[in-house]
Amino acid sequence: MATNSGQPNAAAAGTAVLGDLPVRRMGFGAMRITGRGVLGEPRDPEAARAVLRRAVALGVTLIDTADSYGPAVSERLIAEALHPYPAGLVIATKGGFLRSRGGGWRPDGRPAHLRQALEGSLKRLRVDRIDLYQLHTVDPNVPLEESLGALVDAQAEGKIRHIGVSNVDAQQLAVSRRVARVVSVQNRYSLSDRAFDPVVDACEREGLGFLPWRPLAAGALAKPRAERAEEIARRHGVSYGQVALAWLLKRSPAMIPIPGTSSIAHLEENVRAAEIGLTDEEFARLSP
Repeated sequence: MATNSGQPNAAAAGTAVLGDLPVRRMGFGAMRITGRGVLGEPRDPEAARAVLRRAVALGVTLIDTADSYGPAVSERLIAEALHPYPAGLVIATKGGFLRSRGGGWRPDGRPAHLRQALEGSLKRLRVDRIDLYQLHTVDPNVPLEESLGALVDAQAEGKIRHIGVSNVDAQQLAVSRRVARVVSVQNRYSLSDRAFDPVVDACEREGLGFLPWRPLAAGALAKPRAERAEEIARRHGVSYGQVALAWLLKRSPAMIPIPGTSSIAHLEENVRAAEIGLTDEEFARLSP
């Protein structure tokens, strides 16, 4: 049962380790602090910075972003709000997507592009080394080994501490791990979208972190499961979305949800989901 008393604290979610970096298992995704469609500046930049500062105040120790969010806007806002970064805060970013004026996403995994993207992220985040740098997607026109090879080279130069991959299937994860010391995977995953169950299981088995994006995509639940989720939410006195986050946390110790928002109230609601202790029976009812 969620306590709903006092300030929510991400510490209630417990801790996972990315390489040698301990992080709270309730992180923050910084995609939504940009403009509409993840393009351009937010309508209220100071409000966006306030959300970031509030996340840290609530005990969040992992903030995830990408050079393509804005593009470049999310990383810059993070530095404006939080630099110099407090001890223990892990900033993760990604490279490998280009944005069109209309908001489209085009993969670019060429080594030359990834090196350029990394340099831009280092500059905007005001750091000499990225804690966790993730290949944002697999470019079908570039061998995965070549894309990751560029990150391995940058890691050897001291510009990347740990390497992660995103939007990969189990086979691509296996290839990635032969090329690089991968510590995490970031894939689309939620209570209603479990196509990457095998990747979650592989991460748990191999000691990798799994960062689900779109972790609150619970609206597509089939009616019987949606009704069960709503019943469980009423029982705990919480929202439907909080139950979806609590389910993720119970799904695997490798799971590190990174729900994003531009609202402090929504941020606090998300973090409080860490206090919800689903029973084994509740988890099973949601999981078929």
